[in-house]
Amino acid sequence: MFVWVVFGGCSASAIAEDNVLIHGLWVWKGPSVLAGPGGAERLRDFCQSQGINEIYISVSDHGDMSGIGRFSHLIDLLHRSNVRVEALLSSENADEAGQHREKLLGHVREILEFNEDHRRDRFDGIHLDVEPQQRPENKGAGNLRFLPGLVDAYREVRALASPAGLTVSADIQNKLLKGSLAERQMLLSSLPRLTLMLYELSSPEDGQNLSQKTDKLKAASQKFLDLAYEGLRDPNLAKMVIGLRTPDYGELLPQMLMTLDQGNRMNPHYQGWARHSYNDSLEASH
Repeated sequence: MFVWVVFGGCSASAIAEDNVLIHGLWVWKGPSVLAGPGGAERLRDFCQSQGINEIYISVSDHGDMSGIGRFSHLIDLLHRSNVRVEALLSSENADEAGQHREKLLGHVREILEFNEDHRRDRFDGIHLDVEPQQRPENKGAGNLRFLPGLVDAYREVRALASPAGLTVSADIQNKLLKGSLAERQMLLSSLPRLTLMLYELSSPEDGQNLSQKTDKLKAASQKFLDLAYEGLRDPNLAKMVIGLRTPDYGELLPQMLMTLDQGNRMNPHYQGWARHSYNDSLEASH
């Protein structure tokens, strides 16, 4: 039987509930980040300093999951700070049934096996970064030919993970929110939460001041939230987290993330922000 693990009087998974805003962080090259002395402690300290309550950390090394056991210490540290830990899994081809999908599902099963052996320091969820839009045949405005397969992949991962108490979320590009009502219904009913990668609205060299960047971000985030749910009345559709990246805002990124909360907090579909990525901060510090 699965039991929520409690730390300091509150569940490590409590922020997955609808009424708590998510403040997420992508961590790529997870095994490398943790390999150096104090790597886990530095990541914990960064989360505490930046108000992060959830991370998505890549758990494979070029597809090799044999080192997953090293994440136990990090998970324990972050849980003690009330930070959820989701295993980040990536693919450009898992929308295709067959070997690519099975490879992704195999990684999910390895995470489930890890959790079986680690009742306290277990992963809280799985975060998917499946990007069929990167393949040449799927590029172009309005080209959503890959969407049914992508949704199938989401659902198959969820079917494995949910019975084991793991949440499942996924990154999406704004192109997916421009589909028909039926396509958006399909997408938004596949998972409880999606993260919109709202990139390239601004750049540090665009000549705009903070106020202009803020106004642009508020308008764009509200536009895409409205676009996603237009015409849909199902109360069980996915909530939306909005992701921003360092190259677009540089040192202004923390302020822009706060802008998302300020501008969208009252929107029932908005569930917080996510920051891409911890690795940018590591590179800047060297």
